[in-house]
Amino acid sequence: MTLYVNLAELLGSRIENGFYRPGDRLPSVRALSVEHGVSLSTVQQAYRLLEDNGLAAPKPKSGYFVPASRTVPALPVIGRPAQRPVDISQWDQVLELIRAKTDPKLQQLGRGMPDVTSPTLRPLLRAMARISRKQDMPGLYYDNIYGTQTLREQVARLLLDSGCNLTANDLVITTGCHEALSSSIRAICDPGDIVAVDSPSFFGAMQTLKGLGMKALEIPTDPLTGISLDALELALEQWPIKAIQLTPSCNNPLGYVMPEARKRALLTLAQRFDVAIIEDDVYGDLSYTYPRPRTIKSFDEDGRVLLCSSFSKTLAPGLRIGWVAPGRYLERVLHMKYISTGSTAPQPQLAIAEFLQGGHYEPHLRRMRSQYQRSRDLMIDWVARYFPAGTRVSRPQGSFMLWVELAEDFDTQRLNRALLPQGVQIAVGSIFSASGKYRNCLRMNYAAKPTADVEAAVRKVGETISQLIAQQ
Repeated sequence: MTLYVNLAELLGSRIENGFYRPGDRLPSVRALSVEHGVSLSTVQQAYRLLEDNGLAAPKPKSGYFVPASRTVPALPVIGRPAQRPVDISQWDQVLELIRAKTDPKLQQLGRGMPDVTSPTLRPLLRAMARISRKQDMPGLYYDNIYGTQTLREQVARLLLDSGCNLTANDLVITTGCHEALSSSIRAICDPGDIVAVDSPSFFGAMQTLKGLGMKALEIPTDPLTGISLDALELALEQWPIKAIQLTPSCNNPLGYVMPEARKRALLTLAQRFDVAIIEDDVYGDLSYTYPRPRTIKSFDEDGRVLLCSSFSKTLAPGLRIGWVAPGRYLERVLHMKYISTGSTAPQPQLAIAEFLQGGHYEPHLRRMRSQYQRSRDLMIDWVARYFPAGTRVSRPQGSFMLWVELAEDFDTQRLNRALLPQGVQIAVGSIFSASGKYRNCLRMNYAAKPTADVEAAVRKVGETISQLIAQQ
């Protein structure tokens, strides 16, 4: 990535996060040149890129300013601390979302689906076709319980970008990130145990806790900096927590990247109270800034962090290929994997390994990160334009999910029921809470290339919200 793009992303994130407000004067070209050690022309290119994206406007002889007309909705509020661990509910609402059929007439804003139409995926499809035609039929045999050696070697190389120095022997290939999370949870916890989770949190991990008879303790989470370390420390002092499960980089659903210092502090807390950390990094490679964020696992020296990820969000969910770096829990995770699915399908593993070896992964990521960042800006603008005044919106720093918070007494389950006959589905906020909080919130996916149909769907959501408010 070029210097001017890096600088533009840095300034853009500061504008989006409210460091510079509408109408504020931005740093001068000369000041930025000195501060970042780059040429004047590099700074000018960065400002031109910000201007193209509507984040900066020049004024003759005065410099660059954040456009005064730029409307940025306020950030979602931080939830209240949990009083106690709870049994997880919301399965009916989760099932309603995940059983929705693929229907070209339905604008699916709720599912966690990446864009799988990019031409940068063609080498992967060709690799799958080649493997299926091989006479020795490698894709039809049982594989090693650890996963194919070539893919584990490639994943270990990828993990260097996140600060992890691991080998193929440290990794277990799983059937998606969901199995990585499930095997990790079962390797550490027993029925009745308590797991601390960020809140709002990924509903798939919480439903795993529900299915295994465990309790969740929701920890308040800041939409920019992540899980509250103060609230977590208090919870660790009060309750016999067995593990901390969270998504610290490009979080689902809030989209934040937890600052590196806070990741280190979180690990220190876990060491002090001797609990495991289950780190979901499935969106980490989709961070809008370079280099991508370091994982908590990269600071782990005693093997207490179980790093879980997959290619479901970066390539395609239908591949069902994920992995876990279980640290000290390797043997237990292997056993949990064996009694659930056994070995993982080899054909997609071999195809992904070939895709990675061929150097196709990074160009694909660059394309998708750029697309998702543009789509995020458009989606936030559409929400500001079509949703009621006072709507709060997250500022995703990666991935393709937007969290929207409406008035406290609004019910997004009622909203979803009103939208489905109109051909639009959202993810209701209550499924991201163990106890059914966030009924006034929703999550929308902006992975698809922005089109008039997508904008029309967002407009329908906003108009329907206004209609329901008027009926109250």
